[in-house]
Amino acid sequence: MVGMELEVWSGDWGLPTIDVRCLELLAYAKFSGAPIKPIKTSNPWKSPSGQLPVLRHNKKYVGTVMADVKAFLQKQNYNADHSLTPEQKSDVVAYNRHLDEKLGPALEYIWWRDPKNYVELTRPWYAKALPFPLNYWVPGQMQRRVEKNTDAKFSSCETLSEQQVETALYKDAEECITLLSQRLGDSEFFFGKTPSSLDAAVFGHLAPLMKAPFPHPALQNHLKACDNLVRFVARVLQRYFHTSLSDAGVQNQRESNNNTSNNNDVADEEFPHKRRNQILSGLFAAAAMVGYALLSGMVQVEVTDDRDEEHTATDPDHIAEFFEDKDGKRG
Repeated sequence: MVGMELEVWSGDWGLPTIDVRCLELLAYAKFSGAPIKPIKTSNPWKSPSGQLPVLRHNKKYVGTVMADVKAFLQKQNYNADHSLTPEQKSDVVAYNRHLDEKLGPALEYIWWRDPKNYVELTRPWYAKALPFPLNYWVPGQMQRRVEKNTDAKFSSCETLSEQQVETALYKDAEECITLLSQRLGDSEFFFGKTPSSLDAAVFGHLAPLMKAPFPHPALQNHLKACDNLVRFVARVLQRYFHTSLSDAGVQNQRESNNNTSNNNDVADEEFPHKRRNQILSGLFAAAAMVGYALLSGMVQVEVTDDRDEEHTATDPDHIAEFFEDKDGKRG
């Protein structure tokens, strides 16, 4: 089967993509043998849902969530769970739910709500990866969505402080990571020597947590203390993405050097009318300045007694007089 493309966020730190869901779907495609071509767009506007990843077949939209993509691939006889027993498939469902409920919220908090991580790592990375003009507002939009999800999770505990919320999330995440470590044991993968959809989900969650240079690395340190999970992530990267831990520094430098030129290419592709956008930005700035002057009362609308003439602040000569007066050029 040909023509399958998966649009994902770009990669860094030795990872093919830094996003949990994108990484999970890429891993599942590798494990199932599906001939999916990853397209690093870093442009959520290309998605009908406004989020990445997006799977397309022959340019037609298939899905953006794991359940839809997994069902589509299985219909094409690409199934990473084909050798699992019914009991093992039940375990996959249970552990996936545990990941979503216990580890997922903590990862969102680490990336988007932890102040130090967001200011020093998350926002700069996404602002650099996103094409113009999305880089100005998408990171903030994503942060607000995570804050809304976190607030909803603790809506019944209105008296919790931010520190208590963080502690609760970290506690759940550490317990989940410990459980995964115990379940994996000395095995190569969670059900033996062949990876399944559970391995894809665990890899998608753990790899960015292990590899990203978080300024506040509390949960990352807990993961790195679980040696078998560290080896698990390295094993998947080496076997299926041809990347080992020793390659991380080289790949990180290579992606950093190419990031600016790649982003310019994406910007040119997605926004071919760059000069128009710059002009519009200038006009918006001018409009904002005039609007501020009107709202603040520095410039007012005057109406003559006979109500036949109006002198407004938007008259070019009037604006020129105003700013020249402020500069002391007119007496």
